[in-house]
Amino acid sequence: MEEGSAGTRWAMLALCFGVRIGLGFQFQTLGSVADPLASALGLSFAEIGTLIGLFMVPGLVLSIPAGVAGRRFSDRSLIAAGLLTMALGGAIAALADGFALIAVGRLVCGAGFVVSTIFFTKAIADWFSGRELATAMAILVMSWPFGIAMGQVAHGWLARLFDWRVPFMAASLYCLIGAAAMLVAYRAPRSIAHGMVEQGPAKMAAASPATSLSRREWLLTLTAALVWSAFNAGYIVYLSFAPQVLTAHGIGPIDAASTISLASWVMIFSGALCGQIADRTGRSDLILATCLGCAMLSLVLLPQVAWSVPLALAFGLVGMAPAGLIMALTGEAMAPARRPVGMGIFFSAYFLLTAPAPAIAGWLYDRTGDPFLPILLAVAFFALTLAANVGFRWAQRRMPQAA
Repeated sequence: MEEGSAGTRWAMLALCFGVRIGLGFQFQTLGSVADPLASALGLSFAEIGTLIGLFMVPGLVLSIPAGVAGRRFSDRSLIAAGLLTMALGGAIAALADGFALIAVGRLVCGAGFVVSTIFFTKAIADWFSGRELATAMAILVMSWPFGIAMGQVAHGWLARLFDWRVPFMAASLYCLIGAAAMLVAYRAPRSIAHGMVEQGPAKMAAASPATSLSRREWLLTLTAALVWSAFNAGYIVYLSFAPQVLTAHGIGPIDAASTISLASWVMIFSGALCGQIADRTGRSDLILATCLGCAMLSLVLLPQVAWSVPLALAFGLVGMAPAGLIMALTGEAMAPARRPVGMGIFFSAYFLLTAPAPAIAGWLYDRTGDPFLPILLAVAFFALTLAANVGFRWAQRRMPQAA
């Protein structure tokens, strides 16, 4: 297969998709075993929410250094290192006997998640820059809900069959296999690989300082990060607390979890279709606004349990479909030459909002005993997503790109 051909690009995307599933699969371990874990170790839901959110905390301090590391090391090696770190974190959590050691495991997982997430995104941006980028990003980011949906089914089953520790072990094994697959099969686009050979690590590292983004790139990158982080915060809160809403209205825990998981399964397909429609029509902002409106409406109506299945399907099929459109904003926010550092800044800002969201939602639940209040918080996050996207377009118009 010719290097740089369409077939090679899509083969690399397929590889990254399959391996990146491990990120969602590892993240979902805590949410899927929340009830048995809370019972076994005597944890509150605020503590469970904190443990869920700790997965995102390392991004606050590691995103920019990880981005800078991309000037010295290849995407392949950094992704593999991130996956190996996630495997280690899962193993630590599996051995825990209290909150503290699980917290350490989640933080270690989060560190690996930061590195691998940044360079999965950069790798696909490099392969598809200017060519079907929204479609490719939509497919890539759908690996996250695919892994979460796998976890919602497999982790709960493993926890019931064995105990709450086994899901962490299974997710770690998946990450180990993914790291090996990246090291063996991934290769960078010819232009990127050739540039690294020509310049060498020293010249690549000295090419530009970590703060080399222009004023326009800083503003667009941070605004795009706000769009992405608010969108993901709403999704994570939905995953964590929507089953409790259904349970509070008389649906059994297993049926409630299965119903909510429908959203993650169907968004895998609708996300790719949404990206294709946006690439062909150029109406990404209208598509985003329509989808977010559907997401908010489906969450507001969630207590109507007679409609729980169609509401979950609507949330996944329409509400969460524009994920790739949002991630494609990174391609508009920064120049390719500054993408490693720019991605570090993007994800640092992303983790700043996303990390505390589950803990805030858990605090609301503990404080009131009403699982619907966290869902209303998710609605607010989706409204913020829409407002931030409007801000991104405004900044693009006010600060045209320099020649």
